[in-house]
Amino acid sequence: MTDQSNTFRSLFQIDVAKYVEMKGQFSYLSWPFAVAQLRLADPNAFWEVRRFDGLPYLNTELGYFVEVAVTVQGVTLSQIHPVLDHKNRPIMAPSPFDINTSIQRSLVKAIALHGLGLNIYAGEDLPDLNAGGEPPTPTGAVEPVAKPEACGQGHESAQAGTGPVRGLADGCAVALYPEADCGYEQQYGSAAGIFRI
Repeated sequence: MTDQSNTFRSLFQIDVAKYVEMKGQFSYLSWPFAVAQLRLADPNAFWEVRRFDGLPYLNTELGYFVEVAVTVQGVTLSQIHPVLDHKNRPIMAPSPFDINTSIQRSLVKAIALHGLGLNIYAGEDLPDLNAGGEPPTPTGAVEPVAKPEACGQGHESAQAGTGPVRGLADGCAVALYPEADCGYEQQYGSAAGIFRI
C-alpha cells in the first residue's frame, strides 16, 4: 500500500461534521480546518491558484471561474469552481471578495478530492468505512438522469466530460447555470442540489 492511499484513507476517515457550516441549504467545510488537516497529514502538501492570462479567474460568456490545484504526496488534483453568489447562482460581475470566496471554496473541494470531507459532496453526513477498510460505495447520492429533450429555449446540451464543468451527466446546460429558467430543474432535478456546487 502506498503512502498516497494511506493519506487518502486517513483524510477520508476524519470526522468533519462539526466543521461543516450551513449557508442556506448548502454545506461548506471550513477552509482553515481543511488546510490544517491537510498539512497535518502531509506537511509538504501545497496548493496553487491557477492563473488565466495572469489573473486568478477565467471570464467567459457563461460567468467567471477559478481553479485551485492541490498536491499531496506528489499527486496533483485540481478543482474548477464557478464564482457564485449566496444562492449559488453565477455572478456576472464579481468583486475581488467574490473571487476570493470562490478560490477558498475551490481549495476545500480540491482538498476533498484527496479524501478530507469528500463525503460532504456525496450527500453523506459522516465518514464510514465498511468492514473491508475501503471507502463506502455511494448509494443514491447521484442517480442517472434520462437525457432530456431540447428545453425549447436554445440551451445547448451539456455533454458529459465537456464544458466548464466536466463529468456531469448529459443534460441541458441550464443545469449548470441556474439563472436560466426553462423548467429543466422541475423535470430532471437540480445539478447544484445533486453536486452541491
